[in-house]
This record gives sequence, C-alpha cells and structure tokens, in this order.
Amino acid sequence: MSSRRDRPYQQMKPLDILFGESQSVAEIVAIESICLPQQQPRRYFDPQAMQELVESVRQHGILQPLLVRSRPDNKHELVAGERRYRAAKEVGLAEVPVVIRELNDEEAMQLSLIENLCREDLNPVEETEGILQLLAIRLGSEVADITPLLYRMKNAADKEEESRHNVMPNPEAQVVEEVFTSLGLMTWESFVKNRLPLLNLSEDVLTALREGKIAYTKAKVIARIKDETARQELLAVAIAENLSLSQIQSRIKAIQPPSDPDQRKERIEGTMKRVKQAKVWEDQQKWSRLETLLAQIEELLVQE
Repeated sequence: MSSRRDRPYQQMKPLDILFGESQSVAEIVAIESICLPQQQPRRYFDPQAMQELVESVRQHGILQPLLVRSRPDNKHELVAGERRYRAAKEVGLAEVPVVIRELNDEEAMQLSLIENLCREDLNPVEETEGILQLLAIRLGSEVADITPLLYRMKNAADKEEESRHNVMPNPEAQVVEEVFTSLGLMTWESFVKNRLPLLNLSEDVLTALREGKIAYTKAKVIARIKDETARQELLAVAIAENLSLSQIQSRIKAIQPPSDPDQRKERIEGTMKRVKQAKVWEDQQKWSRLETLLAQIEELLVQE
C-alpha cells in the first residue's frame, strides 16, 4: 500500500476561494486519524439530505477533500466538510482525501463558519448564528456584542440617510460591510431587518426551524402566541398537516381573544413618561439595563 503522502487527489474547486489555495493537492489519510473540533458551528443535519450524501459517497467516494489542520498528537482536526466526514464514517471508508492547513483556533473557526455559510442546505437559524459568529471573529468581539452593534448601525444609517456622504467612515461598519459583501448572501441591512428577529423566537419554534420542519414566515406567526401550550399545539399541527400561512393565521385568530389597542397605547405612553421623569440615562447602572431593553424594542420596530 502506498503512503498517504504520495497519492495526489483532485484539485479543490468550489472552495478554492475559501481555502485560498487553488493549487492545493489533497493527501489520503486514515479516517480514524481525524477528530471533530470541540466547538462546531453546525448542529443539525437534515436526515434525508444526509442519507442522500451517504449513498453518493457509497457509489462515488469523497469527491471533494476535507479541510483539516494538524494537531500535536499527529492527528488531524476537521475544519470543513463535516457532512462528508460523517457520510464516510457511515459508509465505512478507511481513508479519505484531505487538505492539511496550518491554522490557529481563530482561523480554523472562521474557515469552518464560511464553509457552512456557503452551503445551500444550511437552515436560517444556523445561518444567522453563523454570521454573528463570523462577525464576532472579524471584529474581535463577543457574539453577544454584535446584535447591539448592528442595531446601532441601522439606527445611524436611518438618521444619516440624507447626509451620509459627510459622515466619517466607521471601522466596525466597514468590517461588517466587507463580511456581508464577501458572503454574497444578503446585505447587512436585510440581515438586521429579516434575520436578527428570528433569534428572539421561542425555543420550541427555534428548534423546529433548526430541524427544517417549518418555514421561517410561518414560524414567526406561530411564535406570537404567548400561551405556551396553545403555541406548541398549533406548531405541531402546522408541521403535521403542512398548514399554509393563511391557515395558521386563521387558527390564531380563533384561539386568541381580541385585545384593546387603546390600553396598550396608554401603557406605552405611561412607561415613557416615567422613564423621562426618572432621567434614567443619568444613572449608569439603570441605563445599562435600559439600553438592552431599548435594543430589543428597536429590534421589534425593525421587524415590523
């Protein structure tokens, strides 16, 4: 048997730009020498799509090499290609083609995120979470800090629409725009408006979205049901019967009593009056808490 170091494999194609090495030649390594990273950006794999990939690997083998990085124990840590790795394991392949790169933790995570975001079968929840993780890496920030940053950018953009040419460029904003331009999936404005609100959905609805059981448009409507039991029951029926959006909306009207808009308006106006009277912005501790709540309110307004 020839050495794993002397058998060239086909050149990489779809991920050439991602990996940055258009002339990379893969090596063949034992699949047992490959281990999964501790932190994996992808958590759900559609069973039907996985089975189709398994059958493809069974017939044709691995057509695109995995991306791995070296470990001190002479093993290899998977960076990109987890679906292919899992399929190869299920088929029982003893060896797989890989491209070995020397990467630090940050570089490995960034490449793994980009590889996942380039896949068409990524569900909207994981895509949203992946973009936030990628932005955090590029900006050197915590993931929790990215959402408030994006809302601040959105608010600033709205206010500066007429005089944007006079505004000094923001380094953080430039990085954000570069990331979205390189991904080519959507603009950052569209991400703020249509994707960030997704992460505020209840956990049961988020789980259904992650597993590809329901469309995002339907999930948003079901998530508005405050009663947990009623929400879960409608979610189960919507999935089982593949209800249309209009059918879901009709059922919600039937189970939710009409509310009084005037009472809601009075409550909002009363709360705003008390906030102004208390001058909350002068108390740093209270302002920190209020700023988080304001970000959530702004998110709801953008969603609408």
